[in-house]
Amino acid sequence: MKVLIVEDEKELRRSIVSYLSQEGYLCESAGTFKEAIDKIGIYEYDCLVIDIMLPGGSGLDLIKEIKKLKLPGGIIIISANNSLDDRIQGLETGSDDYLTKPFHLPELNARIKSIIRRRNFNGDTEITFNEIRIKPEASLVYVNDKEVSLTAKEYDLLLFFISNKGRVITKGSIAEHLWGDRADQMDSYDFIYTHIKNMRKKLLEAGCKDYLTTVYGIGYKFQTK
Repeated sequence: MKVLIVEDEKELRRSIVSYLSQEGYLCESAGTFKEAIDKIGIYEYDCLVIDIMLPGGSGLDLIKEIKKLKLPGGIIIISANNSLDDRIQGLETGSDDYLTKPFHLPELNARIKSIIRRRNFNGDTEITFNEIRIKPEASLVYVNDKEVSLTAKEYDLLLFFISNKGRVITKGSIAEHLWGDRADQMDSYDFIYTHIKNMRKKLLEAGCKDYLTTVYGIGYKFQTK
């Protein structure tokens, strides 16, 4: 899952990125309003954590731009201001949650997970697709109740495919989801095939139906049946 941290306090930003990266998220960050605008104009995120006070603009204006572009990610506001008016304004602008500084990083993590579950999987604590069952809190995957050992990238791939089942997903979108803005520096997407091949092999060996099809010259599609 890919998260954008928009926070001008350098040490706090680094702490959030470091913690969430250890928790398995792909994290990118921005320290100013302009940096954040540039990021959301190019990339998509599963969740955006946004400070209200930013150099060059307001986090609330950033949220308005996100809503204007109809970007799919969830939004958490983080702010040193705990006033009721600010909370109401933030939620009315389009944020999903509001967290007052200082906060504990595990609480931020829990709220991000909750938003992603709610937006992508109807809030379910377990994700079930036919014979596939996923426990996001523990990053565990089962096929016909048999645990399947996936690498972190393979696990992210499976979640990405299931959350976009029935849609054709380009190789570029997959690369961006797994590697963020670093994907722009890659010469080819050959590495994607390797991760998909390994994920598919493990699922099939566990007795899973082959739901993944290749769309020639474009990418892949995870079938709904």
